[in-house]
Amino acid sequence: MKNLEPFKERIYVTRPVFPTIEEVTEKLKDIWLSKWLTNNGPQHTMLEHELKNFLKVPCLSLFNNGTIALIVACQSLRLSGEVITTPFTFAATPHVLSWNNIKPIFCDVDAETMNIDAEKIESMITPNTTAILAVHVFGTPCDVEKIQQVADRYGLHVVYDAAHAFGVEINGQGIGNFGDISMFSFHATKLYHTVEGGALTMKNEYVKQRIDLLKNFGIKNEEEVVMPGINGKLDEVRAAIGRIMLNYVDEERQKRFHLHKIYNEELSGVAGIKLMPKCADDVKLNNQYYVIRIDEKIFGRSRDFVYDAFKNYNVYTRKYFHPLCSEFTCYRQLNSANPANLHTANLIGKQILSLPMYGELTEDDVRKICAILKMFRR
Repeated sequence: MKNLEPFKERIYVTRPVFPTIEEVTEKLKDIWLSKWLTNNGPQHTMLEHELKNFLKVPCLSLFNNGTIALIVACQSLRLSGEVITTPFTFAATPHVLSWNNIKPIFCDVDAETMNIDAEKIESMITPNTTAILAVHVFGTPCDVEKIQQVADRYGLHVVYDAAHAFGVEINGQGIGNFGDISMFSFHATKLYHTVEGGALTMKNEYVKQRIDLLKNFGIKNEEEVVMPGINGKLDEVRAAIGRIMLNYVDEERQKRFHLHKIYNEELSGVAGIKLMPKCADDVKLNNQYYVIRIDEKIFGRSRDFVYDAFKNYNVYTRKYFHPLCSEFTCYRQLNSANPANLHTANLIGKQILSLPMYGELTEDDVRKICAILKMFRR
């Protein structure tokens, strides 16, 4: 095992799924014939309908990216004051609160799911709290029932960052049905993408109408601007690519499902390596990521050592999410960012490592990555 050679080419943590150039060219011909490039053109309209059906949600609004979508979600619900969220997430999650002049309140995470700890939310509610912004980390659903119960008890809104959770279902229900609004990211690195893009899902048409106004400068018609909006529209070219990419989701998900099984076979039982949490039988996952936690005391090497050592073998992993958002210079002065209040998040933040996961990886690639990892153990 010590004679393992580095991969000849770099193995990255992920790789975008590409449609064929022929498929893209055909769709571009339709756009050129329509002479419609943006602002609710036919490709945009059709993709909204197709995504609504695919995600099994009542209403959906497309955006140029997930961050703008989440900013608009906060605006549409008129959130203010304080919003309880997780420190274990991508920077965009707390940033959208700051951009809305909202104070993020960081809540610790669950030791197994790595999602916001639903049992700790209630203790963080103050008279200034207006909402809970939770994240389905790595596509594992939050405790949606418990979160909703807390929200209902205190009259709070619930917004979900579902950037990792495209196609995830609970008991046959699309993940976008929970809470008031859910945000999906269609960035190029995701299981499903529109190159750059995003969407909000919501329960009723009235909220969708308000969101659609907010993402288009608040313009109601040629002579009426009814609210201060922003430009969050998705253009026809990316909408067309999104329509093509919908045909690739199931196949890509199955490929990743198979690779997940190989990783689990190879790494199950390795002392000091904790695998992704198992979900309830009624949860359908998307297998977008494969993450492990490395316990330095048992494994004999730190997560950071493994991260650096992998590069010697041309394997580029990712320390999702490090540093924690609560450690950013713009947030660490907050009382809720105190590490003493975020014990589990700080522990996980030093242990988590995202391993390569994309459909073009072969079974042999995954087995070699696992062999290299096991070689590091002391």
